[in-house]
Order: sequence, then structure tokens, then C-alpha cells
Amino acid sequence: MIVDLSLEEIAAEIASRRVSPVEVTVAVLEQIERLQPRLNAFITITADRAMEAAKTAEGEIAAGGYRGRLHGVPVAYKDVFATAGVRTTAGSKILEDWIPEETAEPVARLERAGAIGVGKLGMHEFAYGTTSVNPHYGPVRNPWDPERIAGGSSGGSAAAVATGMVFGALGSDTGGSIRIPASECGCVGVKATYGRVSVRGMVPLAWSVDHVGPLARTVRDAAILLQDDEVRAARPPQVQRAETDYGEPIPFGVEAARALAQVAADIRRSRRKPAARL
Repeated sequence: MIVDLSLEEIAAEIASRRVSPVEVTVAVLEQIERLQPRLNAFITITADRAMEAAKTAEGEIAAGGYRGRLHGVPVAYKDVFATAGVRTTAGSKILEDWIPEETAEPVARLERAGAIGVGKLGMHEFAYGTTSVNPHYGPVRNPWDPERIAGGSSGGSAAAVATGMVFGALGSDTGGSIRIPASECGCVGVKATYGRVSVRGMVPLAWSVDHVGPLARTVRDAAILLQDDEVRAARPPQVQRAETDYGEPIPFGVEAARALAQVAADIRRSRRKPAARL
């Protein structure tokens, strides 16, 4: 299935024109329609806008205007990022009708790279909590067990990525808000170095320590989102630019096969995709 592929894999399929952005977006929207009632990962779904963007991307690619690895790939944004013409609530009641006139810089950079936004993701109110249990828009539910929390405050981002509702998502992290839901939903989350990704246009929790970062299904997918020059921001002067290729293999760590050999059989079996459990 299309939604089972990683961001890196679907990007290769789109680049080779073996699959079109329209086909991919339709598959993602169908996955959202199927799982949203159980997981409540989204506050706002922008299906019509996503399909228009997918048609545009398909035309651009057919005409030889392929922009890169994110072109035609469906993603979504934590509802803390302003999106022009689309409701942005920050998970709060008082902002339930706010429709910004400008788009947050991290979102704008993804869209300039050709990514297709399919909606705004559930979160803890004003990003001030670690459960994503929201009294106004309902709790985000854990895809491995909907009776449990998804973590927060970027719970919708993690739940959507883990279940193939999107290929990547933006989250924010001040005190664990990317890392906690990533660990609880079984995906990859990166709290990027302060200033590496712009916070302009994000509803702040604590502006001096807010960070923006990607959530994805694999380390390489997260690296693509973070590495791509269209995602990285002009940095404040106190932040030095590290010339690092995030996609390069790490020469140390745990060898998966050897590690899994020491894991109980029932735990090994539980590693199957969470969407298959729903």
C-alpha cells in the first residue's frame, strides 16, 4: 500500500513518475478518513486544498519542474503553526476561529519545496502539556492502543505519522513535546538545535526555548525533512551552522538483528505497524 511506504520511498516513486502526487494524496486522505474517528489526530483536515495542491504538483512534475524530495509528498502541521487561510487554534478555545493571513516560516518552506499539507494536527492546549488530552477538540489517541495517550504536546503529529496518515509532520518542542509523543507512538522525532528551524509564525510557549523539528517514520525520513535546504531557516547569529549530512550512516549504535535476538518473542511480534492493529 502507498501509505505503508516511507517518505524516502514515496519520494522516489513520485520522482520516477511510477505514482502521481494525486494518487498519493488520495491514498493519504482515505487513510485519514478511516483512522481519524478512532485516533483524533487532526483538528482540521484540508482535503480540498490538498487535492488542488496535488494536481498542481502533478502538472509541475509532468512538465519537468520537479523540485526535490518533498515535491508531491503529503505532510501535516501541528496546529501551533499559522497557516494563511486555514484555521489555527493552538489547541485552544479562544483561537478556535482564528484564520491567519500569513503562513509560519517552517510551513512556508515545506510548501515551497512542494510538500502537500493535508491538515492541522491535534495537540495539548497551547503546547503546555505532555498528553495531548485536549478539552476542546478531544484527546489524541495512541495508535498502538486507543485507550492510552499519544503523548504531547505534538501528539497528533506522532499519531498521524505512525499510522500512515502522513509521510512526515512538523512539531514543536520546548520541554519534550516532540520527543515524548514520538517515543509513545513509535516513530522518530527530532528536537532540532535551537534556531536551526525558524519559529517565525509559531504560537509560542516560551520563545527563548521553543524548537521546531520533524516527526517521521524512519530516521532517514526525519533527516530528509531536517536536511532539505528548503526546510532549514536563516539562523540567529548565536547559532552556528554545522555542515552535517544527516543522511550519512552513523558508524556506531545497536545492530538490529543482534539486538532483537535478545528480545522476548512476544515483544518482537508487537513491532508490526500500529495501523494494522486498528
